[in-house]
Amino acid sequence: MKVEELLKPFPIKEFHPFPRALMGPGAHEIIGPEALKLGFKRTLIMTSGLRGTDVVHKIAESMKYHGLDVVVYDKVESNPKDYNVMDAVALYQENECDSFVSIGGGSSHDACKGARISVAHDGRSVNEFEGFNQSENPRNPPHIAVSTTAGTGSETSWAYVITDTTTDPDNPHKYVAFDDTSVTTLAIDDPVLYYDCPIDYTAQCGFDVLAHASEPYVSRLNFQPSLGNALYAIKLTSEHLRQAVWNGQDLAGREGMMYAQYIAAQAFNSGGLGIIHSISHAVSAFYDTHHGLNNAIALPRVWAFNMPTQYQRFADIAEAMGVDTHGMTAPQAADAALAAAIRLLRDVGIPEKFTDVTQDSYSKNRLGQGPTKFYENASVIKGDDTDVDRITNHVLGDACTPGNAKECTFETVRPVVEHCMNGDLDDLLS
Repeated sequence: MKVEELLKPFPIKEFHPFPRALMGPGAHEIIGPEALKLGFKRTLIMTSGLRGTDVVHKIAESMKYHGLDVVVYDKVESNPKDYNVMDAVALYQENECDSFVSIGGGSSHDACKGARISVAHDGRSVNEFEGFNQSENPRNPPHIAVSTTAGTGSETSWAYVITDTTTDPDNPHKYVAFDDTSVTTLAIDDPVLYYDCPIDYTAQCGFDVLAHASEPYVSRLNFQPSLGNALYAIKLTSEHLRQAVWNGQDLAGREGMMYAQYIAAQAFNSGGLGIIHSISHAVSAFYDTHHGLNNAIALPRVWAFNMPTQYQRFADIAEAMGVDTHGMTAPQAADAALAAAIRLLRDVGIPEKFTDVTQDSYSKNRLGQGPTKFYENASVIKGDDTDVDRITNHVLGDACTPGNAKECTFETVRPVVEHCMNGDLDDLLS
């Protein structure tokens, strides 16, 4: 069944379950006992390496102390690629592992989810499972997901995102796979692990949270059980992101964002997303830029695009962001929500359009770094007509697009993409 068919008006909507979770300072220190309870014996750790920290080493040594064998795959990239997944699958099979632990942000968790699906299907390409519940084997290896960023919420959702670099190497395709069998066995969120997050990375991940919360709140799915979580996650982000960015050792700020990202993911898990994410996926596919950064740049433009369909919902968002909307009409309050989002973006120092993003503009930059020839040649974001057209076409084929509040066509979406590339945010406020 196509995603468009799933989203047609229908009286039955689906609630997707969450995994068990351990949350709070020090939670990561009990991974070993929890893994033993789950029957782990030889575990593949999947991570980006978290170089510059000792997080992976400490967790691996703790697991070994509890009698577990550990194999480490530390080459997961930002915007995880299909070859990251398949290399990990080969290592898992070669070492006869029986379980997974992912350590990091959404990239590590997503790659691990994809690897589990592949392992359960005898090592078939992860790209075969794009779409909705494409896996055929409901049983795959157990998985503990340990988050070191407050961003994607992948540790609690049924989605994982992979970049397909092999089907058409000249046109990489970043896709979302939604699969109930990909849900982790145990999520561990420990704000202490966020302390080493760079300033700009913390900010970008925070806007991933704001996108995850705001999109289901205005989604055409209008999934009632998601609305409360969505609005509260917006409130938490507005209250805690600045402190988490500029005073990263502040436990209250880090813990506030931990809960914000977790709750926001639970909102979109059944409530859907929209073209903030579709634009982000497209730009990542062609330029390998950070998902949270992409969401931050797209978010104000997509809010402005969607507002005429959901003025009251955006007015609610304004209140959640701390705006005094007394005496305002719903459209006025919606405009105030947009202004608050732009103020937050500027307060945490995020680039305002894609053509402002350069190789030295943020710490997790991958512009022009490869490892494929395509990405080596994508060292500058062009933002010209050809670029805008290919990104718009990618957006229209994205699994998140049908849930967007406003109907999307090439003609309506292209100006949004063009403004993301080249436009001035102040234009949205006039």
